[in-house]
Amino acid sequence: MTIRTYCDADLPQMLEIWNEVVTAGDAFPQEDCLTPETGAAFFASQTVTAVAEEDGRLYGLYILHPNNIGRCGHLCNASYAVKSGCRGRHIGEALVTDCMERAAKADFRILQFNAVVESNLPARRLYEKLGFRPLGVIEGGFRTKSGEYVSICPYYIPLRQAETGTV
Repeated sequence: MTIRTYCDADLPQMLEIWNEVVTAGDAFPQEDCLTPETGAAFFASQTVTAVAEEDGRLYGLYILHPNNIGRCGHLCNASYAVKSGCRGRHIGEALVTDCMERAAKADFRILQFNAVVESNLPARRLYEKLGFRPLGVIEGGFRTKSGEYVSICPYYIPLRQAETGTV
């Protein structure tokens, strides 16, 4: 499996994977699915959009972008989507690892996840395995598709050390 920057020809498969997560309503904050037009603009606007590809088929993707501006512009944020029938094959781990490397190369210093749904245990286990630090729990921070409010768990990881040895 190769993790690579997306190209326009990938958009139909990317939309299928992304919209599957949006439609499930239990992980992404977005409520509206992407169309070919809105998806093309959305993915092009990211600092990095990358896909997990093998033999011409996409199995997952991620987006990376600044988490804030100005004095906090060195913090970035990312979202990951893996095709449902392919979960458990370490595709997410490959995506997160690639994202961390590209984020550091883009001069981001910290990767922060603002809203990891508390019940998303596979993602939380993966982030903790990779060294992400939990920031606590925000009760009721996510509204599911059914309208229930559930807790979210923000995470972060330093991406590189400054010349002074501090993050």
